[in-house]
Formats: sequence, structure tokens, C-alpha cells
Amino acid sequence: MIIKHRSKPRIILQLEALLQRLPDYHPKLPIINEDYTKRMAGYKGEQSIDYPLSYLNDHTFFIFHNLRLKTEKHYFQMDTLLLTHKMAIILEVKNFSGTIHFDPKFKQLIQTKDGKEVAYSYPLTQVDRQKLNFQEWLRINKVENLEIHSLVVISNPYIIISTSPGNYHTHHKVIHKEELPTKIYELEKSSGSNKIEERTLKKLMKLLLKNHTEGDSTILDRFELNDNDILKGVFCPVCRVQLMVRLKGNWFCSECGAKDKLAHLKAIEDYQLLIKPTITNSELRDFLKIHSSDTANRLLKTLNLRSTGETKHRMYYLDNLNQVKRKQL
Repeated sequence: MIIKHRSKPRIILQLEALLQRLPDYHPKLPIINEDYTKRMAGYKGEQSIDYPLSYLNDHTFFIFHNLRLKTEKHYFQMDTLLLTHKMAIILEVKNFSGTIHFDPKFKQLIQTKDGKEVAYSYPLTQVDRQKLNFQEWLRINKVENLEIHSLVVISNPYIIISTSPGNYHTHHKVIHKEELPTKIYELEKSSGSNKIEERTLKKLMKLLLKNHTEGDSTILDRFELNDNDILKGVFCPVCRVQLMVRLKGNWFCSECGAKDKLAHLKAIEDYQLLIKPTITNSELRDFLKIHSSDTANRLLKTLNLRSTGETKHRMYYLDNLNQVKRKQL
């Protein structure tokens, strides 16, 4: 049973907004595009394990996707966590093409593609660190006797995996996604006799959901950009290039003739992803390219956002913007 569903990571949403709001000639576009392409490949790899996981018993296995927790010192993120009464399994999903070689001596993964070799950080070190962090998190939350396993899942079924002779550790820890159900049931069958009680398991699942936190990296700082690099205004949802103008309660596109009452919602979402999680009347007018303070005030009121302060100093919080969008669209 899926307890926490997978959603597109915030960093990918930020990159998508950034790519739309940078001018075509911007010098940082190539590296931003490259980062976006890599992250989307990883996300699609994570999505690809949904089908093999669907073979697991819904009453035995409880699934959490994209879980980000914090120990006393560190945040750590798991692509997928499986829970049962007997164990937890951490899945780290990798989406490569070509041939990959696990080098246990130098702790690196080497990809060979189109005659070129590229070295990556060692996935087994990564999952071992996740396991240690999760053990620490469980200790802090007073959950004991839970056996923890970790696996590296290769999402591309056509990739060739190799490692050094006698490296049995990799043989046991790295699998193709098609083998997931079989491997998971093997781990379940071979796990020890210790079990956590039903109430402890339910408490743990609630704790995991409660303690999950989204990453909140500043995307402009990541690429050494500032507000002045960002194109402002409300983009047409049809032709996607022309800025719309606000007339008589609607947004109009002079290029394709499109009309949309709620086109500003996407622009405000871009602001929240790229600039900051709060906005004022003057900041809204500046970003949407509207002149009337009254119009901006009406738009903000329709969003029913949490706010602090009075009159022109009032600050609106955009943390529940997605819920507002779902209701209005």
C-alpha cells in the first residue's frame, strides 16, 4: 500500500519555472538545461519502479516515496522506503544507459557510453549512509528491533552491469528493477524473527509523514542568478511565449487571442518557486506587470492566503498555493 505518493521534486519544478523565465540568450541556459535533463531522467527512473512494486502485497508492505527526514545533524532523503512488521528496505534508484561498472576498490561507479567513460559517486556508499541515517532517526524516535536493508535499483532494463571478480557485496545489493518483487520477498523470508507490534508500525508511519520536509534550496543562488535575470509577467498558457494583459477581470493574449481568468496562478507559483515564499501587493504588481493596487489586492484576496501585517505592509504567505490552485482550476 502506498502511504506517501511520489510527486515531482521541488527542484525540478524550480528548474522548469526557471527555464521558462530566462531569456533565450541567457548564458546560464545550457548548464540549467543539463541539470534539468539529468534530474528528469532520475525522476523517470524512480517512476519506473512503480509497476514492479505493484506486485507486493498491499496488506504487508507500506510504501513511502521521496521521503526526506532529519537526524540531529543531517537531512537525508530516500527515493523509496518499504516498511513491514519485520523490516525496512531503502531503495535508491539509478537511471543510466550504456554500461556501468561498480569499482569497490576506489568506491566509484564508471559509466561507459558512446566510447566515453564518466565516473560517478558510489551508489552503495550512498545507500549505506542512508541506512545509518535512518537507524539514527529510528533511535531518536525510540523505534527498536526493526531490521533495515538497502538496495540499489537500476531502472534501465537494457543496461549492462559489471563489477570486479569476487565482489559479492555488489551482487547482493544491486538489482534490475524487474527483480524487485522477487528480491523483496526473499529479504522478507530470510529476515529474523523480531517483529514490531501493529501499534508501533502505525505510530512509525505517522511519524514518517509528520517529519517529512521538502527541500527548500534557493534556485537562483544555485546558478548565481538574481531577480533581474527573471522575465516577469503572466505568460499565455496557449502560445506560452506572449505576455498577457489584464482587462476587465480577464487575462488576454494579443498574439493568439487566448482569454484566461486564472492565468496569474501559474505566474504566482513561479514567483514562489524562484523568488521567495511570501509576497506583498507591490511585489505582486511588479511580478505580474500590473499597475493597479486595487487589482492586485483583489487577486490576493481571491487566493485566501494566510497573511500578516496591515494595509500596504501586509505580507501574504504562499505555502498553501497548490491547494488554492486545485480549488480554483
